[in-house]
Amino acid sequence: MRVIIQRVKSSQVSVNGEIVGKIGRGLNLLVGIANTDTDAELDWMARKCLELRLFPNEQEDVDAQRLVDRHRWQKSVQEIGGELLVVSQFTLYGDCRKGRRPSFDRSAALSLAQDLYDGFVTKLRTSGLKVETGEFGAMMQVAIENDGPVTLFLEREAT
Repeated sequence: MRVIIQRVKSSQVSVNGEIVGKIGRGLNLLVGIANTDTDAELDWMARKCLELRLFPNEQEDVDAQRLVDRHRWQKSVQEIGGELLVVSQFTLYGDCRKGRRPSFDRSAALSLAQDLYDGFVTKLRTSGLKVETGEFGAMMQVAIENDGPVTLFLEREAT
């Protein structure tokens, strides 16, 4: 499982010009599911996304010149009462090492991917935070107001 996690001031996802998910301060999660993923990867990833300390003590406390200062990374999305926007993105498993077209051999098949994606969203919702989503399998437009910018790549391979 792969997740691009972005600290955002706001984010929204649209399908056919209609907003289907929108959040304020929190995390935008772009989620790729591998063909080997299981519930164990979902558990680990949900816990990691909810518990990573990516926010300063106070919103106005962010100073771009001191972004890497360890005091700027004090609170998790749970601790600030933030929001989550979860968007499926099978292209995170695109392999571009050979040829001129990406291979998606490691991406999960549609039915498995949707089941695991839905399970991931359900696990995040148990936090009590507002969790919005895109539309699985749809062509989407995602607008992200990245805060920092803070963008991290998380990966958990099946064991």
